[in-house]
Amino acid sequence: MSELPRLRWLCRRGMKELDVVMSGYLERHYASAAREHQVLFRELLELPDPELYGMLLGRSEIDDSELECLITFLRGMSKSH
Repeated sequence: MSELPRLRWLCRRGMKELDVVMSGYLERHYASAAREHQVLFRELLELPDPELYGMLLGRSEIDDSELECLITFLRGMSKSH
C-alpha cells in the first residue's frame, strides 16, 4: 500500500501557508527526491506547525546540513509560486 495518502493527510496543516508548501513538495518533488530527503520530509511532517513554520522562515536554527538543504529547497519552492 502506498504511503502517499497518509503523507497527503499529514501535509494538511493548521496554517494554509504550510499546506501549500508541504503539499506542493509532496506532489511535485517527493517521488523523485533522494531517499534521505524523503525520510527528512516525513520527519518534518511530524513537527508541530510553529516549529516547522519557524524553520521555513529562517527563525529556527537548523543543525543538520541535509535538513537545511531540504528546508532551503522548500523555501525556494515557495518563492517560485
